[in-house]
Amino acid sequence: MRRVCTPGVGAALGEEGDVGDETSPLLPGRGSAFRRRAVVLAPGQSRPSGDAEWRDALVVVERGDVELECAAGGRRRFSGGAVLWLDGIDLRVLHNVGDEPVVLLTVSRRRAEEAHGPP
Repeated sequence: MRRVCTPGVGAALGEEGDVGDETSPLLPGRGSAFRRRAVVLAPGQSRPSGDAEWRDALVVVERGDVELECAAGGRRRFSGGAVLWLDGIDLRVLHNVGDEPVVLLTVSRRRAEEAHGPP
């Protein structure tokens, strides 16, 4: 997996632009009851998605313009600063419709099996 550093995100990103857990002063360490994740879309990139990916997550559009496409074909655009709840909207595809990367930051509760880490 190729790793890239994206300015402003402060995380190493894989080819698909997903980041696993990160630490944050607001969400300290692995013992935290919360999980933080970033999703990055390059300009013009589209990415399949689904409700399970966003279950129990608060999503902040940190920067860029993202368009959400639902199963019925409807689309809505959100820009940097938007706070979203994507669970239950039958989301199918994320589209970066701008000329800069889209950065989505998520915060969700850890599941019981994640909270303690590996044995």
